[in-house]
Amino acid sequence: MRPLLLVIIHRRLWRKDMVLFLVGMSAAVVGAYGPMLGPGFVPIAAELGITVEILSQSTAWLILTLGLCVFFFNPAAKIWGKRPIYVIASVILLIVSIWGSVANTYSSFLGSRILGALGMAPYEVLVQATISDLYFVHERATRIAMWNLFLLCGIAGAGFISGYIIEDLGYKWTFGLCAILFGVFGIGIIFFVPETTYIRQGVTSEVLAKTGIQDQERGAENEKFDEKGMHVEYRQLSKRITGNVSSPDAATEAPHSYVRSLALFTGRYTDAAIWKIFARPFIMFFYPCVLWAFLIYGTTLTWIVVFSVVNGVIFTAPPYNFSVGQAGLTSLSPFLLCIIGEVISGPLNDWICVKMARRNHGIYEPEFRLVLMLVVVVLGTAGFYGFGATVHYVTHWSGPVLTYGLANMSLAFASTCVFGYVLDCYPRLAEEAFVAINTRNLLTFGLTYFVQSWLQEAGALAVFNILGSCFLAVCCLTIPLWVFGKRIRSWVARNQFLNEFMSDL
Repeated sequence: MRPLLLVIIHRRLWRKDMVLFLVGMSAAVVGAYGPMLGPGFVPIAAELGITVEILSQSTAWLILTLGLCVFFFNPAAKIWGKRPIYVIASVILLIVSIWGSVANTYSSFLGSRILGALGMAPYEVLVQATISDLYFVHERATRIAMWNLFLLCGIAGAGFISGYIIEDLGYKWTFGLCAILFGVFGIGIIFFVPETTYIRQGVTSEVLAKTGIQDQERGAENEKFDEKGMHVEYRQLSKRITGNVSSPDAATEAPHSYVRSLALFTGRYTDAAIWKIFARPFIMFFYPCVLWAFLIYGTTLTWIVVFSVVNGVIFTAPPYNFSVGQAGLTSLSPFLLCIIGEVISGPLNDWICVKMARRNHGIYEPEFRLVLMLVVVVLGTAGFYGFGATVHYVTHWSGPVLTYGLANMSLAFASTCVFGYVLDCYPRLAEEAFVAINTRNLLTFGLTYFVQSWLQEAGALAVFNILGSCFLAVCCLTIPLWVFGKRIRSWVARNQFLNEFMSDL
């Protein structure tokens, strides 16, 4: 029968957007789950009987576990589809949130945080691949921006909400609120998010010098011919692939029923050996465009996480002397600027691509996505260097708060650019590419583990000058990618070993 996905693509755009909304909102709560305790680090550490540095290290351990878990969930989604992974992740997140809300010791608290990474991992790597499943090329940047809006607003917005929750109700209620939200969106995923993975049969075609009648008379199997002499051959899929697959007669088949779309498992989606599926992200890491994406996204997001770790200490200490609730309100700036950035970045990126394709005689190139990096450089430079300078020279609180927001706004533009480019370069390998990119969690773990002591020893100016310089250095790598990106993609496409190793059929 014809999979529900095709009906979604051709007839119901709102259904696709509903799928994106549900997984996007879950990703937003996942984004908040990590940094939501930042404004209350000082009182939470006192309540648990530990130091602020040890408490910040609990976030580092969560990030490390998250970085390792993506290597498991990607092969699982590649083999059995994305729907069961989303459902299982929602259940895990609900359980660990309830656990965190009742934990009374640091050991129990740390256990809930580390196991929470199991549920967070799928939302790090699968949402972008789901967008690739559902949307056409000219629709993706806007939807990637929507997903980034959910995720980054979760990260940035967690602070100004959780600050007052921690101050008035206690930090355990931040976990209680997460449990409520994960429960609501988890129910939505169970009932309204079908399997989006879809395997298309390999098709080869050749225009014949004459009509295709001579070949048609041969009676060759699996071949079709039209009146213009086009020879079309459909490659048979392995019998081990039992999930949603296309067929030569797919256009006449009936859609899946709603009840059937609720099935947790819909079959197997790859014929590749499991060890190959596990190994692919490590190989893709060294694809130049994926390595570039890792460096841009990894450094920018890691530096943003540093803000959430140190702000609770910087703003509650002299000379600012903010309360926990007021320290949380500093997140209002990145929250608002992230919304503005995402609203602008997606449509702007798609508009740039359409305009440049027209100027390129109607031929689209993925490198057109890279133009947006000009905005990223301007915003990130102002954000990272500006934050260190304003804190060091003790400006009015609006100085570090505004530059904090500009740094987050740069991430909004960077995410749209990076993920749009990678999706357009390797749409079939989206999951593997995003696992490779999200090894940035290992970088984030390393920095968040010692950033508090580094900040105390070196000061905000030195720390953020170094972070800003690293940010500019990796952004400069966009220039050779703009010049040589097409040649690199051509070489990868012609490499027989890579084509065979990365194939699921």
